[in-house]
Amino acid sequence: MDFSLSAEQQRRYDRIRTAARELLPESSPAEFRKNSWQKMAVLGLVGAAVPQEHGGAGLGALDTALLYEGASEGGADTGLLFAAGAHLFACVRPVLEFALPQTREALLPALCSGEWIAGNAMTEPDAGSDVSRLATTATRVDGGYLLDGTKSFVSNGPVADLYVTYATTDPAGGYFGTTAFAVDRDSPGLVAGEPLDKSALTACQAGEVRFDRCFVPDERVLGSPGQGQLVFQTSMLWERSCLFAIYLGQQERLIGRCVDHVRNRRQFGRRLADLQPVADRLADMRLRLESGRLLLRRACTGIDEGQDPALWVAMAKLAVSEAAVATSLDAARIFGGRAFLTEYGIEEQVRDAAPSTTFSGTSDIQRQLIAREMGL
Repeated sequence: MDFSLSAEQQRRYDRIRTAARELLPESSPAEFRKNSWQKMAVLGLVGAAVPQEHGGAGLGALDTALLYEGASEGGADTGLLFAAGAHLFACVRPVLEFALPQTREALLPALCSGEWIAGNAMTEPDAGSDVSRLATTATRVDGGYLLDGTKSFVSNGPVADLYVTYATTDPAGGYFGTTAFAVDRDSPGLVAGEPLDKSALTACQAGEVRFDRCFVPDERVLGSPGQGQLVFQTSMLWERSCLFAIYLGQQERLIGRCVDHVRNRRQFGRRLADLQPVADRLADMRLRLESGRLLLRRACTGIDEGQDPALWVAMAKLAVSEAAVATSLDAARIFGGRAFLTEYGIEEQVRDAAPSTTFSGTSDIQRQLIAREMGL
């Protein structure tokens, strides 16, 4: 059992951590969004976990997670990295694993190069955690399907060129009642809404996507009809592990800032670092980070080795997301009043960490998955 990184992994991590400083906001959100997406593509983030023959970097789950962790630790915007992760894990990976060969050849190069952006259209106004009851329907017609319904909170929705979406094809089919599709933005009957006014992860634009008798040809079905749940759950194994490496990097960065602050800040005639409650808080922050890091890397190793990683993935997602929230709040306590001044950026980290316990399956959902894997 070896917990150390190889020389090549360490070099790749160091390179992305250094280069990530270029991903910080430069001007207006719209311009930043467009320019930075291309920078992430150059760094390999949008196609990391795709074989080189399809235009990707050919990395496995662990190496992809390290890439995202390094970029986050280096200072890349959390929302921007989240946008790249939603693109890669919830959209590009399903196309890679489940699309027909000709569809993969048509879509993957543009998705990996940064030319196209993908949006994940699963969540609905009345179907968040309960993805087994989708109101969006896909009706069989000659040569394909007609999609009808509305998706909400679609990550990258306002700017996406392609949507991976899910619809009910057999209301009585249970687990086999939904089907996954890859739908072009310019498909007749598809309308992408305006960006939602969010307080967190703002560099990842999200919005509604509506389908009104939107025709999708048979060759854009992902997997077989009725395999939508399989497609979605497979993508979630990648998202709940690799994407959450972003929050490992964020915690590492926050802990470093807190250590610097308490070494220099004085209260009651002493450095904050010399106050035991402050030291205890920082020790807890480090404990949470390293515990989550071990679980996440164990989950990614399971994916790479072809094991059933479901238990490890659920535990990693739960541990890392809860740690991200707790550590950002601890950082706010350590910085005191300064934490509420935008110039210090602490309040932004709190806002970006808070949604992590909700998206990709809530903490309660992860606990249910863990209990199920235990045979309860």
